[in-house]
Amino acid sequence: MKRLIYIAVVLLCVSCSTQTVFDAQGTFEATEVVVSSEATGRILDFDIDEGMLIEVGSTIGTIDSVQLDLQRKQLLAQQTALLGSRPDVKAQVASLRAQIEKQECERNRVCNMLRDGAATQKQLDDIDAQIRILESQLSATLSALDKNTASIDGNAAAMEAQIAALDDRIAKCRIVSPITGVVLSKYAEAGEFAAVGKPMLKIADLDHIYLRAYFTSDQLASIRIGDRVTVTADFGGEARYDYEGRIIWIASESEFTPKTVQTKDSRANLVYAVKIAVKNDGRLKIGLAGEVKL
Repeated sequence: MKRLIYIAVVLLCVSCSTQTVFDAQGTFEATEVVVSSEATGRILDFDIDEGMLIEVGSTIGTIDSVQLDLQRKQLLAQQTALLGSRPDVKAQVASLRAQIEKQECERNRVCNMLRDGAATQKQLDDIDAQIRILESQLSATLSALDKNTASIDGNAAAMEAQIAALDDRIAKCRIVSPITGVVLSKYAEAGEFAAVGKPMLKIADLDHIYLRAYFTSDQLASIRIGDRVTVTADFGGEARYDYEGRIIWIASESEFTPKTVQTKDSRANLVYAVKIAVKNDGRLKIGLAGEVKL
């Protein structure tokens, strides 16, 4: 009786071994992104749940930005007041220009009188000297006004940069999804305090899933990036589904065989990781076991 039981067990093992013919084995993975807070403050809303599909660029939460908004308004008011203090160059030099114009008219009159002998050369020299003094004053005034205007414009530009920095900080108070994917984990709730760098949630792109399998060096010689292979997802029991896969990455360095992974050559200690892209029909999940047939 014991002999019959032993033979039955052996036959069962043999039959099972013939059903699991594969060249490599691994687990399904996906691109996972941990979204962290880029601002400090109380979380006003964070209305997401695990398993929810989120589109890239969509706002999934906000952090309090009242203080930043007030700082921005203050800077805008200061910038407006500063620009309002810019000197009116034309108005401030109008008097000097008028005096110069008057002296030039006087010079022309004296020149005419000098030709008729009704004026002296000293009178003409005095007018020329007065014009030079007024032109020197005009040049100095214009230089001072230009420097003052440049200083005000520089300070206004610095404030503009501060306002832009505040705009960036205010924008970062919006929690935005960097990819389209499914929420795997949620690490914060509305009402909690967020700090820069604090993880908020983890998202995975399950549309672009891949199998990370391990091949021996002997098998490596027969595969290339871009090759098509057959990937079998093992859901347990009789639930096994075949997918067409494409090799998208081959490790450049070997590593020790993971304990949970078998290869065709079970005696090999060093294997190479290979990523095989698979089109997800909605059934494939992260961590699911898979097998590869070349």
